[in-house]
Amino acid sequence: MATRFDAIVIGAGQAGPSLAARLAGAGWSVAIVERHLVGGTCVNVGCTPTKAMVASAYAAHLARRAGEYGVGVGGSVTIDMARIKARKDEIAGQSRRNNETWLEGTDGVTLLRGHARFASPHEVAVGDELLTAPHIFLNVGGRAAVPEMPGLSETGYLTNSSILDLESVPRRLLVIGGSYIGLEFAQMFRRFGAEVAVIETAPRLIAREDEEVSGAVQAFLEDEGVEVRLDAGRLSFERQGDEVAVVLGDGSVETGSHVLLAVGRRPNTDDLGLDKAGVATDERGYVIVDDELKTNVEGVWALGDCNGRGAFTHTAYNDFEIVAANLLDGDDRRISDRFPVYALYTDPPLGRVGLTEAQARASGRPYKVATRPMNRVGRAREKGETKGFMKAVVDAETDLILGAAVLGVGGDEAIHGLLYAIQGGMTADEIRRTTPIHPTVAELFPTLMGDLKPPA
Repeated sequence: MATRFDAIVIGAGQAGPSLAARLAGAGWSVAIVERHLVGGTCVNVGCTPTKAMVASAYAAHLARRAGEYGVGVGGSVTIDMARIKARKDEIAGQSRRNNETWLEGTDGVTLLRGHARFASPHEVAVGDELLTAPHIFLNVGGRAAVPEMPGLSETGYLTNSSILDLESVPRRLLVIGGSYIGLEFAQMFRRFGAEVAVIETAPRLIAREDEEVSGAVQAFLEDEGVEVRLDAGRLSFERQGDEVAVVLGDGSVETGSHVLLAVGRRPNTDDLGLDKAGVATDERGYVIVDDELKTNVEGVWALGDCNGRGAFTHTAYNDFEIVAANLLDGDDRRISDRFPVYALYTDPPLGRVGLTEAQARASGRPYKVATRPMNRVGRAREKGETKGFMKAVVDAETDLILGAAVLGVGGDEAIHGLLYAIQGGMTADEIRRTTPIHPTVAELFPTLMGDLKPPA
């Protein structure tokens, strides 16, 4: 006999726990099922642990530059990878424990441990227990994609999850994939003292960004000693004693002590029994949802990374907000209401919102663009961190901001000023007329808007 709930949430990532608590607060009985670690990717193998390690890498980098600021550190900088890992583990572990304590102490929420699988459209099996509910929410996240490449499985590799467990610095790290995850780890481990090579099959790094962003990121990584191999072609792998050899399409070989595979993500939907529920997925396994996160099956929703409508913690949380508002508040919120916004956590970081210039050009609309190098931003000069630039793309007819990028110190924070401006419908001229705080990075936004010109 099935145990009945008002709602079942499968997965305790970013959206699931918040949704469970909100529904319980409205008087619903809620079961939330997690087969691994509460907190999902972000807390356990994503944002929290990686940014903790990025902070350690930044500390090492800044210590090496201390003399530029008139500060002596008294000897060479050393790296204790075991202590870096322990610090990371404590920060991530505390976040996970806080989530567990919160869920376990929330009236109306039952936290179950185990692997959930659909038995029918509104029945879920967790081990030997059968649950039923009229509302079921999928928040199962994703994992590293591992494509078929000759020799890969035989030689061994790291993913974004397993590399977090290293307690010693690799001699030479080969990063397969020149996008967001790969580049963060590449710079991080270079700053820890590893030799690092990034191997990318595309003609440039982070290909979804404008070309000048890709070029600037490549330049500052190479300045720190990261080797970058582009247009790598078809890759194959072989073991050479204690080393791994990566053979590129042109026959050249890169060898290293470790390989990090960072070539994308895949959803954790292949073992949920979605066929028994009739829930439709696309060719990559992502659950197909409409603008309100509903699947094709009445009473079943999909939130977060598993729906392919956003690959970030903040989009997963917004999925929760949309579903909760529509179910409980009589609202009419939709995925299409949000603007794309994200960050790349290299140093300097990249903050991005809205359209790139390439996307604006492809849309066929008339636009204006402005760029300002960070070495002309007073706050960046004062901090001695002048790499990068800021850029805005504005509709030439409406004066509304189409998109922006801040690749530079504080870019991941400063970009929010332009996000709020876009969301609020501010024009470039309205931003130009504001009075910002000095000295800050964001104070250059009004100046940037005053530099707008048609593209060359």
